[in-house]
Amino acid sequence: MMTLITADISNIWGILSLPDLLALEKEIFDAHKQLQTHTGRGGDRLGWMTLPDSITREARADLREAAARIAADAEYLVVLGDVGAQAAVRLMATQAKPRLLFFDGGFSSRAQRNLEARLQDRPFAVVVIAGSDMTTEQAVSLRALKLLLERRYGEDGAKKRIYVVTDPSRGTLRKLAASEGYAAFSLPADAPGNFGAVSAGGLLPMAVAGIDPEAVLSGASDARAQLDIRSFENPAWLYAAARTLLARKGFRAEFLGIWEPDTAALGRWWQALFAAAEGKSGHGMATAPLQYPRDLHTVGQLLQDGPRTIVETTLRFAPPSQRATIEMDWQDAGGVDALGGKTLDAVGEQAAIAAIEAHADGGVPIITLECGAPVAQTLGELFYFFQLSCALSGYLAGLNPFATPGADLYELQLGKRCGMLPR
Repeated sequence: MMTLITADISNIWGILSLPDLLALEKEIFDAHKQLQTHTGRGGDRLGWMTLPDSITREARADLREAAARIAADAEYLVVLGDVGAQAAVRLMATQAKPRLLFFDGGFSSRAQRNLEARLQDRPFAVVVIAGSDMTTEQAVSLRALKLLLERRYGEDGAKKRIYVVTDPSRGTLRKLAASEGYAAFSLPADAPGNFGAVSAGGLLPMAVAGIDPEAVLSGASDARAQLDIRSFENPAWLYAAARTLLARKGFRAEFLGIWEPDTAALGRWWQALFAAAEGKSGHGMATAPLQYPRDLHTVGQLLQDGPRTIVETTLRFAPPSQRATIEMDWQDAGGVDALGGKTLDAVGEQAAIAAIEAHADGGVPIITLECGAPVAQTLGELFYFFQLSCALSGYLAGLNPFATPGADLYELQLGKRCGMLPR
């Protein structure tokens, strides 16, 4: 299947030139070669590339069985970790039972009490997703939920309602799962952080929400095959090259405007992916997601008339097969009778063109990405497309896109200040 993702960089000309793009061809070719041969920076952390095809049939069956158990036992599933799964669930607007609560309460007593109140007298389960070690925030939340489960179901009953996705061979979470007897799934060490969107960490919550893991994996696998093109016909090459060249020209921020409601989580996943990969050694553009057209009426002012150091990337999904039509109204309520008989998608198409024209006229470089309808297959394609683009961008900046030394330093400092580690 041909990938449905396309990249249009026609609105960057004037700021960049075709010779600029062609001059980058060898660099991006070498970056892609490093990824494919596993000889570049980051070496053994490239398992995300083959992940769509390397999850075994047995592992997929185990995920489906766990999802079925959770659905039978719980009204709520509390998920600690994995923004990718949240992006999928929110975008597809599933009305699954159990309902998924993606909890990131940090160290907020208010958030913790609100969660406990929501779970009062409601059957629930917990899944915690982390690499070799949980963040301190995850560990604190897991402890509170574990105690809540034990008070309600007893120690043995609680153990049956906690699921763990973590490094298969090491780490504090793996040890905890083994000692407590929690159901455990593997989160490959070579698919770090947001590069593991289609690992068990993402697929288990998706399956509970009624999103077909097989379709997500199929989309990611198709994208992997189609995005192996070694030329600027590859949309991942175009996207990575354009944002790299713009960064070298002094552009310092990238906004991702997504033309679909309920895309905040998808935007946060994109933001976290690129910020963690590129934000080191003085490099990286500040990344911020926007929901269009809503944010055009507010943040659009900054794009239209703010500093000329912002890159705008727009992501648009194909319209659904069943479309809503704007009805005629003899009173012309709202003064929009000229739109009567048109579909919302047709008006949305003109809104996107109008926004691009307005911002481009103001000197904003705009990269336009288009993909299929927001279904499971498209999600898999999008995850892989952004992961590949991000890895290429990181290499083009001379960075290891898979290392997060800043996050490690934060955990070290927090541990010292709270007495968990010696000062």
